[in-house]
Amino acid sequence: MPERDPVSWGTLLAGYARTNQCREAIHLFHQMLSTRSSLGVGVRPDSIALVSTLSACAQIGNLEQGKAIHRYIRQTGTAINAFLSTALVDFYAKCGCINRAVDIFECTLKKNLFTWNALLVGLAMHGLGQELLTYFKRMVEEGKRKGGLRPDGVTFLGVLVGCSHAGLVEEARKLFNEMESVYGVTRELKHYGCMADMLGRAGMIKEAVEMIKGMPMGGDLFVWGGLVGGCRIHGNIEIAEKVVENVMVLYPEDGGVYKVMCNIYATAGRWDDVLRMRRLMDARRVKKIAGCSLIQLHGVTHEFVAGDTLHPQTHNIFRVLDAMGKHQLELH
Repeated sequence: MPERDPVSWGTLLAGYARTNQCREAIHLFHQMLSTRSSLGVGVRPDSIALVSTLSACAQIGNLEQGKAIHRYIRQTGTAINAFLSTALVDFYAKCGCINRAVDIFECTLKKNLFTWNALLVGLAMHGLGQELLTYFKRMVEEGKRKGGLRPDGVTFLGVLVGCSHAGLVEEARKLFNEMESVYGVTRELKHYGCMADMLGRAGMIKEAVEMIKGMPMGGDLFVWGGLVGGCRIHGNIEIAEKVVENVMVLYPEDGGVYKVMCNIYATAGRWDDVLRMRRLMDARRVKKIAGCSLIQLHGVTHEFVAGDTLHPQTHNIFRVLDAMGKHQLELH
């Protein structure tokens, strides 16, 4: 294109962010800032470009880059609308700065449903269950007072996740039961999955099983997986085996439940069953999803995959880990 305006840049940035090509989005944003038109005027990003780049930073946890974009917004006097404010709340919450996210939320004069949801989900991610319920109550009251603001499925997903992480079983059960009757929000699989996870964590295995049996659409991988996780915590091998049998029929190539079942058997000292499960995984060519971690150091993001030895400082990293392991053994 001979001339690229903010709309064309913003469209491409949004495409990168939505397809999880986050580093490409951030690189393109810098390229946009350094580009000048035929008249020698720099291209100024619009709210779509800024929101998309903040989203990319949030997805990969690039706190410093996101802070730089926030500084750019302040320095250029860019108007912060609800759209941009929501992106900032979401970014800071996902990057671990929940207090900063709350500050931005409180300073936002015109909050829409997405702004509220960004904060509620952020509080849930940080395990701040009581604070989450306080903001949810405030959201409902504001909606009644001003009108036009009503919780949706994302709102309740955040609330249920937050209650699960904070162990607020009664509060979650009450809100789950009121979703359709009081708030007019249809329960979806993801909401049932949160309840199964929470009940499982709390040791209410039988109640979780009954809830899943009563679901109008039947449980999926995440619903059953939440229950299996609870069985692992509380050592309920009998129900775990029954659940895993169902999951293996529905999702024979998913490796998550196989791995959890191996851990359950190992904890119980049933090593023959551990071996049997691993052989079953190999025979069925089960997909093994490797864990991944991101760490930012001096502005550089380092990515680590489970079992990975490609990092240039792998030798030094393992040497430090070995030393930490030995130190832990000495303490015990």
